[in-house]
Amino acid sequence: RAEQNGIARTFTDLDEAISRTGAKVVTIATPPSTHAALTLAAIARGCHVVCEKPFAFDAGEAKRMLDAAERAGVFHMVAHEFRWLPDRALFGRAIAEGLIGEPRFLVVDQFIQFCADPETPLPKWWFDKASGGGWLGAGGSHMMDQIRAWLGEFDTLSANLFLVSEREADVDDSYSMRFRMKNGVEGSMQQTAGAWGPAAALCRCAGTRGTVWTEGGKVYVADRQGTRELEVPADLALPPPPAAADPGSSRRMSHFEIGPFTRFCEALRDGVEGREIRSPVAIPTFRDGLASMQVLDAMRASAAA
Repeated sequence: RAEQNGIARTFTDLDEAISRTGAKVVTIATPPSTHAALTLAAIARGCHVVCEKPFAFDAGEAKRMLDAAERAGVFHMVAHEFRWLPDRALFGRAIAEGLIGEPRFLVVDQFIQFCADPETPLPKWWFDKASGGGWLGAGGSHMMDQIRAWLGEFDTLSANLFLVSEREADVDDSYSMRFRMKNGVEGSMQQTAGAWGPAAALCRCAGTRGTVWTEGGKVYVADRQGTRELEVPADLALPPPPAAADPGSSRRMSHFEIGPFTRFCEALRDGVEGREIRSPVAIPTFRDGLASMQVLDAMRASAAA
């Protein structure tokens, strides 16, 4: 992989990599069960850290990671780049600015084909329970973070984890949940990565004076005056996507991920260099990582019980 991408030096030990390169920032992009040990090692060397999602194996590890980062005074982020997707950011802004009054009811449903075909090559940890696998962590962690970014903290929930596809695994490729937020919003969410066919999604929030929803990457509001599309403001726009890549390459998702990750990295640079962070959305930190892991742990406990 390093040879394919022109990377001159590679290491199999994080401490050696930091020592020999003088690295100031470390990205942890390994299976979830290894996040805590690697993050703590990077922090001990005084490095700023970006940790992939799901943030940790469980909330206990997440708490240790957050505490260590705050004690060391390093800058820390969790890789929830989709907070910068224009439709998601605008959806949240519509709620925050009171366009629907007081939010009362949220529904998020998604059908995705990632895991539908058991022959599709996917990261091994996705289907290894000991590594922290399961679609709830691999994909659902993004949505738990997004709901928190829109509406604050979860209060209570009931959940189930299950398999839709024919894949033989001891972890989930799908989940469903009912929840109540601390601000009183009731909601439900269902997501499967085991559904054949084109992706389909419903994301809609009803409030006391209106409703906001996303459709085809656009955001709409309906109220007493009728239905209208919300224009994406300049501060939420993403840079243009890169040229199309070989469908078989790892860059096949670039059109969807590079733009949000560019904004993510701009915020990271500001934080690492000690400048004011000029992000139009709240950045996802280790504190968000801990809160999301508490939700995921509660969902797993609910499903088990």
